[in-house]
Amino acid sequence: MSVVQNIKIHNSFTSKKEDFKPLDENHIKIYACGPTVYNYAHMGNARMAVVFDTFVRFLKYSFPKVTYVSNITDIDDKIIEAALDQDIPISQITEKYTDIYNEDMRALGVSPPDFQPKATEFISEMILLIQTLISNGHAYEKEGHVLFHVLSFDNYGCLSKRNRDEQLAGSRVEIAPYKKDPADFVLWKPSTENQPGWDSPWGYGRPGWHTECSAMSEKTLGLPFDIHGGGRDLVFPHHENEIAQSCCASGSADDPLSYAKYWMHNGFVTVDGEKMSKSLNNITLVKELTDRFKGEVIRLSLLSSHYRQGLDWNEGIVHQSKKLLDRLYKILLDDDHSENNDLSNADNEIKMALSDDLNTPKAISILNSLAKDYLSQPEEHKQESIKTIKASGQLIGILNEDPKYWFERDATNLDTDLIEKLMVQRDEAKCNKDYSAADLLRDKLTEMGVEILDSKDGSKWRPIQK
Repeated sequence: MSVVQNIKIHNSFTSKKEDFKPLDENHIKIYACGPTVYNYAHMGNARMAVVFDTFVRFLKYSFPKVTYVSNITDIDDKIIEAALDQDIPISQITEKYTDIYNEDMRALGVSPPDFQPKATEFISEMILLIQTLISNGHAYEKEGHVLFHVLSFDNYGCLSKRNRDEQLAGSRVEIAPYKKDPADFVLWKPSTENQPGWDSPWGYGRPGWHTECSAMSEKTLGLPFDIHGGGRDLVFPHHENEIAQSCCASGSADDPLSYAKYWMHNGFVTVDGEKMSKSLNNITLVKELTDRFKGEVIRLSLLSSHYRQGLDWNEGIVHQSKKLLDRLYKILLDDDHSENNDLSNADNEIKMALSDDLNTPKAISILNSLAKDYLSQPEEHKQESIKTIKASGQLIGILNEDPKYWFERDATNLDTDLIEKLMVQRDEAKCNKDYSAADLLRDKLTEMGVEILDSKDGSKWRPIQK
């Protein structure tokens, strides 16, 4: 039986907030699409991982057993392109960036999923899935390609709510002579000699991107499972195609919920109001931020906006998160007990906020109020308040460090507000050609433990590396 009653989820499938009614209260099953590993993890990757880690953390508090699966895509055209550019095997690319991704997520307090399947380990399952779709009349082979025939699935578009014209526009379909219909998508495609591939009934080739999650989720969780999640950008075509594949392969084409009962999608991350993109040179990497700030500061910043809304990443929310964590850790210095708390000590209002479609902004606001209230409490009540604050923080994945360690001189112990003011003053001095003043400001920043990075795009700073 659930510890927290009336958990609500905004179900992307129905576009409504609904009571979460598990398929089996004794075992909750959740799947979230993980990264394609060909480069360093960015804040978009991090937001998905932190959001679903927080949600799974709450589910594991609320139910006796939860199985969380989040995959690694280690076969993809972008990976192949990177390997060819560097003249190295794709495994060298994928193993390197899988390790980096997992290391970055650990820095943000993200627990490893219960299973982290890699696409290349499930090729046989994908081939079997494709064979089933062909035998059921939902897929066909042409010129070494196997394609899903979209018109064979009447419920296509049930998740994204896109009509036929919107589907064609949104999927960026390739006009190819081997397609029966322009919207048909690839389940298997041929590989050339310099591309990785596997033997199949349709020749040497590799799976399409959409095929992998259908095969891996069914193998690791069984069908149906409770919740499928990922970034909003995956709603169409990726998740739409997963529904089509899995429902048609299982013989349940008339029931789209026979794959997953609930769908959850987190919003996009922008940087100072603009979408992250290579052309704008504003892709923010996790490693760049963890070099400057503690992981809990970044985690709290990622949770500061409701997961379904967009998150505009800027230094302001980082500094706000740091100030709150500093205040909380200062309170924990008064703790007479160093061991971790029982999460049942968490504040009831925070539990209610998290049960209401993972309302982390409200939970953070309540946590801030608890910190303020602590100062005015009599001494005999403070230890109980510390237990509540500590457990409440740990419920969303923060306050796991030793408070004494938190306040050691490092990136988070710098007076970032003062640093930013001095950086502005230095820039103004340089613009006014007052280089003497600019040098004095640089010296002052160096004494504070700050390294200045000047470039043609402006000046940035980071803590001096120990």
